[in-house]
Amino acid sequence: MEIRSAVGQYLLSGSQNILLSDRVSESLAGRVAVLRLLPLSRREIAGEPNRPLRWEQNDSVRDSTQTPYDPHTLWKVLLRGGYPEPTTHPDRDFALWYSSYIQTYLERDVRSLRQIGDLTQFQIFLRTLAARSGQLLNLTSIARDLGVAVNSIKAWISVLEASYQVTLLRPYHANVGKRLVKTPKIYFTDVGTLCHLTGLKDPEHALAGPMGGAILKTAVLSEIVRTYTHRGGSPSVYFWRTTAGAEVDFIVEARSRLIPIEVKLSSTPRRAMASSITKFQHDLPQVTSEGFVVHPGNVNTPLCEGVRFLPFAEI
Repeated sequence: MEIRSAVGQYLLSGSQNILLSDRVSESLAGRVAVLRLLPLSRREIAGEPNRPLRWEQNDSVRDSTQTPYDPHTLWKVLLRGGYPEPTTHPDRDFALWYSSYIQTYLERDVRSLRQIGDLTQFQIFLRTLAARSGQLLNLTSIARDLGVAVNSIKAWISVLEASYQVTLLRPYHANVGKRLVKTPKIYFTDVGTLCHLTGLKDPEHALAGPMGGAILKTAVLSEIVRTYTHRGGSPSVYFWRTTAGAEVDFIVEARSRLIPIEVKLSSTPRRAMASSITKFQHDLPQVTSEGFVVHPGNVNTPLCEGVRFLPFAEI
């Protein structure tokens, strides 16, 4: 960039954050614009990259709902994730592609970001972390299960963050400072990677197994984050949890409003599904917008005042 100083150059890096690499010894502040390209969103795959999110839509757009997935097709789509190769070539063996991707990621990107002596142990760590996707991040528990130091687990998670493999979701508090001192949840960035690391290969296994809820939550979070990120924005997404046990999966902060979102595996609407969202709305009535209970089916209906039962396809 020093030699060729022309305006408008593009520098494409791999899955690591090149600005964190030791090879970049100078500051590029004020000289570059950084755009993260995450795996494809469902909007991009469908050829509708500019379709607004549900809470951004006006009434006319809301009346024109998207074609929902049937359950089997939805889980087939989720298993393939969002990377271009398995997404655009449905006839190819996506399990083989993910296996090769993980191996390449371990051998090149991980070693370039941080010296990790035992790659086999790191791969076991990946699978252990995948089994906890959507849960509170308990470093001590993971370190105990793997027989390694807590500091090693912290370092490995920083590698995953730097290479966009995981997202740390912070809890929402009205006091911004408190968001940084509470335990975050960990989510994998790509649902296909999550399914591969947890050994899920067919739709029935994914839906009926213990990871079904985590998979759908990962898919919902991924769609929200990718939609904002690919516009060039910085998504503000949190979760909400009280000491009394009330919890909302996702709180999206947009245009000075808060959108609470719960994710349920059941496609049968029940008013009780809205209880945590209504509690959140009661606690923060001035800034909270309509809430959504997202599910894998095709029913779109109000659950109660201020909460809608929404198909995943219509986020």
